[in-house]
Amino acid sequence: MSEAQGTHSKSGTSTVWQIVGRLIASAVVLAITAFFTPGFTINSIWTLLIAAVVLSVIDYLIVKITGLHASPFGKGFVGFALAAVVLYVTQFFVAGYSISWMAAIIGALIYGVVDYFLPGNSEM
Repeated sequence: MSEAQGTHSKSGTSTVWQIVGRLIASAVVLAITAFFTPGFTINSIWTLLIAAVVLSVIDYLIVKITGLHASPFGKGFVGFALAAVVLYVTQFFVAGYSISWMAAIIGALIYGVVDYFLPGNSEM
């Protein structure tokens, strides 16, 4: 019985590291996107980390409710538009994160390109 418990805790630890890895990857993609997108500012590293968590939570909720991923290339135009909306809406939940509508559209494109080429940001 202890072997089954050990497997469960090992699996749980693996899941935690997957989540941490995805959040770090999301923060890196978000930082690159903000750097290359005019009209998109993130004031500090803490704002970046909080925004990555908020973006992940919003994406998770959208997937659970609609089944669509807020990935610019994941679902074609719908995913692209959804990614732009998610980038824009995040500013209402995170202080120090500011983006205009035009920057959200450009940012969704950049986010999709960077996310596509960044390794290790796969589905759980």
